[in-house]
Amino acid sequence: MKHIDNLRIEDFDYQIDQKQIAQQPVEPRDAARMLVYDRATQTTAHRHVYDLCEYINNDDVLVLNDTRVVHARLLGKKLSGGKVEVLLLNPTENRVWSALCKGSRLRPGMFIDFSEIGIKCKVISKNRYGIYLLEFSCEVEPILGEFGRVPLPPYITHQLTDSNRYQTVYAAEDGSAAAPTAGLHFTHELLKSIGENGVSVVFVTLHVGLDTFMPVRVSEIDKHVMHSEWCRVDDEVVNTIKNARAAGGRIIAVGTTTVRVLETASSNVSLGGINSFDGYTNLFIRPGYKFSIAESLLTNFHLPRSTLLMMVGAFMGDEGTKTLLSIYQDAIRQGYRFYSFGDAMLVL
Repeated sequence: MKHIDNLRIEDFDYQIDQKQIAQQPVEPRDAARMLVYDRATQTTAHRHVYDLCEYINNDDVLVLNDTRVVHARLLGKKLSGGKVEVLLLNPTENRVWSALCKGSRLRPGMFIDFSEIGIKCKVISKNRYGIYLLEFSCEVEPILGEFGRVPLPPYITHQLTDSNRYQTVYAAEDGSAAAPTAGLHFTHELLKSIGENGVSVVFVTLHVGLDTFMPVRVSEIDKHVMHSEWCRVDDEVVNTIKNARAAGGRIIAVGTTTVRVLETASSNVSLGGINSFDGYTNLFIRPGYKFSIAESLLTNFHLPRSTLLMMVGAFMGDEGTKTLLSIYQDAIRQGYRFYSFGDAMLVL
């Protein structure tokens, strides 16, 4: 896998005014704006997500990530009284979870009390990435649906009145610590219209995990280590993609997580091939990567210096990062809304 050498984290930086960070989703979902960039003609159009059918052809395949966000944010206190916010990531063994914790001076051996739930946990350890291991007094997963809160990103400071708005309308498989945000723009009506146009709509699964929240802390991006996320591509999806390719259709990925699944499922076969896959991926897609499956991409506007921005820069092709940041500057000037509840970008 070839990558462009000597890329540094500052190559993926840009500035944005806080007022352009979306705090609430638009209604209806598909009313979000959509910047359309055609790589072949290097032209830009400004549309809305409900115009998507105009850019998808008969025999194309639209691929979405059907993961469901788990309400895995818990609010507690140290026994000394200090507030602690816990975001559960993955169970590691009986009653032990990896987690991100927001609270001052948490140390191994301390206890966190979740009084509204009636449970406690003990801090076991903290690694160099800031990930804690917490041992709970009981099984936690069965009570998250009732007591857990939506794990909104830290840049969203407003309360969400409807927790379902941080869930795609087609979410099916519990397991994510964050939503696959490009999918938040879809309504049942839009998906129906897409299908009626002869487009196959299929679903893969990737449970969004740690790297959504973790910044890149190294100067040279090739030294960044991706954490593993579980994903699956089944035989039906593989066959649909192969048949569409044979008929001249394109594979259109909704979101960077979908791209990561598809490219993982193609990594052990010849370029352009794909097999079913069920397991963990730590695939890090950055400029220089040669895409095997995804041919068009619908995505949101991503944080500076993030691995998601690096993936989209790779998708733009040669000089892709410079092109992408130029497009981002145009989007800022045009007043697009950024990040999880923001507007969309379609790369053709």
